Amino acid sequence: MSFRWGIAGTGSIANGFAHALTRLPDTSLVAVASRSPEKAEAFGEKFGIPEEGRYGSYEQLAADGGVDLVYVASPNSHHREHTLLFLNGGQGVLCEKPFALDAGQAAEMVATARERGLFLMEAMWSRFLPAYVRLRELVAGGAVGTVLSVEADLGFPFPDDPAHRMFAPALGGGALLDLGVYPVSLASMLLGEPDRVEASGKLGAAGVDDQTAVLSGYDNGAVAIAKASMRSQLACTGRITGTYGHIELPFLMRCPDELVVRTRGVTERLSLPAARDGDGEETVGGGLHHQVRHVHERLRAGRLESDVIPLDESVSIMRTLDTARAGIGLSFPGR
Repeated sequence: MSFRWGIAGTGSIANGFAHALTRLPDTSLVAVASRSPEKAEAFGEKFGIPEEGRYGSYEQLAADGGVDLVYVASPNSHHREHTLLFLNGGQGVLCEKPFALDAGQAAEMVATARERGLFLMEAMWSRFLPAYVRLRELVAGGAVGTVLSVEADLGFPFPDDPAHRMFAPALGGGALLDLGVYPVSLASMLLGEPDRVEASGKLGAAGVDDQTAVLSGYDNGAVAIAKASMRSQLACTGRITGTYGHIELPFLMRCPDELVVRTRGVTERLSLPAARDGDGEETVGGGLHHQVRHVHERLRAGRLESDVIPLDESVSIMRTLDTARAGIGLSFPGR
């Protein structure tokens, strides 16, 4: 079974995804769409997309019967709109994180995919990297005992630019949804949906959060702390602590190349490069191809969603982010 992909958007993540597709067999990039015909044309030229597959509107891509799957790489504010557009066009969708602007949008996307019998997944690429796969194996195998704490942060200083999507409320900007989703998703992966969520943060002049911390509590006594910033350089690391040890995710926690396991007085450093292909040779690249391979494997198995990041969990993560947003007074136009 081969897969024909289209990409909605032409930004940096779309470029990275297009490169990732070249690493997989039985995969072809046959279409791209942008609101700018010029950008679609340049992107198509760069990645060898046939001229007839270079679209100046997303509607044209949705009408292309020769596309099996679409990677939605548009701004956060358009994830729902474009996912529904392609699902209603009969195409499966891999939608960039954050899955939507809120849980209501996410639930609508999930319901549509299930009603139409089409594949849908949130593109939380970290979960498919070798380090995250090994992390789940270690935790499931009891390497650190019962997990009682998940701590992680991600943040970089962004220069003030009102035109940048990170500073635009209308585009779903801010540190929480764009960066905080990684540590929040990590906690969800290991602890599930929290029973209590508190948040502290500061809205900047643009009306979105510059920096936010989220504290999640669980009835079993576990806690999770997630921090995100676009004003300061955070450590960008993670730590999973259990009853008799912990596992560290070094910089960058969203795409680490190793794990440090400290348990029962023994420290072990595991080399797990993000670019690795199974047990094969390491190659250049950030690791976006792992999630694509997972999509293909699920489809070949006749499955329409992921078992690594299930659709119900993507909705759950949005509920946590919704509560955190309410706690810091962050809202988006029309939501």
